[in-house]
Amino acid sequence: MPRSKGMVIGFWIVTALFCLQIGFTAYAQLRLPQVAEAFTHLGFPAYFRVELSWAKLLGVVLLLAPVPARLKEWAYAGFAIDLGSALIAHLSVGDGPEAWGWAAATGVLWGLSYFFWRRLQASLPRGRGVHQVELPLLRLPRPGVSGGRLQGALPDRFLEGRRPPQGSRRRRRAGQPEQVRP
Repeated sequence: MPRSKGMVIGFWIVTALFCLQIGFTAYAQLRLPQVAEAFTHLGFPAYFRVELSWAKLLGVVLLLAPVPARLKEWAYAGFAIDLGSALIAHLSVGDGPEAWGWAAATGVLWGLSYFFWRRLQASLPRGRGVHQVELPLLRLPRPGVSGGRLQGALPDRFLEGRRPPQGSRRRRRAGQPEQVRP
């Protein structure tokens, strides 16, 4: 699937709005007394409010920083749990839309950001993330190494797609003696 410029722009706009919203709620949970009262109203202890705020800030950093895709998945999963739990907590104590509406709107931003991110992931070559850079293989001519690649030292799954075509170079197969040319 080709990677369109509009998709990239949409991802960054929605993700920036989502991160601003989450960052604001993290700040509010740490600094504003009325938010602390709201946590008490929901039945949460004070220490949970602080832990949740720092977890949100860490998640925002993971979404915006060039980190591996697996860390971004964990950040998105954490935000999904956070937003779902916020909705459940507000609805369970009988709060109205003025209380749970922010969590619902932020959930929509989360869903759009995750949708765009997954689409961008699908448009990249297999094994690369939105922020990952391809690092070249280190090629050092050494004894026991052919063309800079280790022969028989790494399992095949580590060398997939990196070996020369069959017949272009002689390779030693595991369990077979090395062939010497006269």
